Formats: sequence, structure tokens, C-alpha cells
Amino acid sequence: MYAINNQIKNQEYNKLQVNKLVKTEVLEILNISLEKGAIFPEHIAPTDAQLIVLEGEIMFHINGKSYPIKEQQHFSFPKEVPHWVSAEENSKFLIIR
Repeated sequence: MYAINNQIKNQEYNKLQVNKLVKTEVLEILNISLEKGAIFPEHIAPTDAQLIVLEGEIMFHINGKSYPIKEQQHFSFPKEVPHWVSAEENSKFLIIR
């Protein structure tokens, strides 16, 4: 019933890695690692989403603007708007939607 999971800690920096930590009817949490210089290609989110950087620094690109997001910072973005992410350094972040 109760379990401790080390998936975030153990996820390697190897280009782009995406893993689901949680998936329920109302919530999804994705654990993403992005190697320095790697890109998470353009896509859309099916719901409004929250992004939390755990390690490193990323650049979030949306609506023709770029937002630097660093370790321990939070960023909100709306559903169905094309966006993409680039890694300024080895980075891990969560997407909560």
C-alpha cells in the first residue's frame, strides 16, 4: 500500500527521458529528465499544467517567448498551446496536470 519510489533520483540524463510517476482519472505527474542541449520537441498539453524544475535549468518556449526556469521554480501553462523545452544544463522537472 505504501511505497517509496526512487524513480526521480535514478532517472538518467540521456537526451530526453519521460516517465509517468502517477496516473489517475484526475491527475497525472510526469518525471522528465533532459540532458544539456537536448530538446523536448513541440507538443501540446491536454490540460492546464504545472511545471516544477527539480534540478538544473530549462528554457520553456511558448507563444513566441522563452522563459528561463531554474531549480526550485514553478511555471504554469495552459492546455492546447504549442510549446517546447530546451535544456540549458542537465535538468529534471515534473509536469503536473
